[in-house]
Amino acid sequence: MRKGVLEMCILSVISGNEVYTSDILKTLKDADLVVVEGTIYPLLSRLKNEGVLSYRWEESLSGPPRKYYRLTEEGENLLNTLHNTWLALTSSVNQIMNQKNSTDENDH
Repeated sequence: MRKGVLEMCILSVISGNEVYTSDILKTLKDADLVVVEGTIYPLLSRLKNEGVLSYRWEESLSGPPRKYYRLTEEGENLLNTLHNTWLALTSSVNQIMNQKNSTDENDH
């Protein structure tokens, strides 16, 4: 489940922007989702190979060229599907948790 959530979060970070890998890591870290580069690079590569992401190289003044990612149309569609699935899942979980909490309260 975590893998799917991480994929959805990464696609969301990239959506509407061209994003460098360190920007993705910073955004995830700022949201308390600490992910290491060794997890991100293979995931980005897989998503690119699946046609969900594209990238372009840009020369850097302070080091090697940088790879900037963006979503393809297929990527936007996948993000929408994942987001809708997430909303349905969280709704179901919240319903179960609220039912459990109200049952616990009635027991006391």
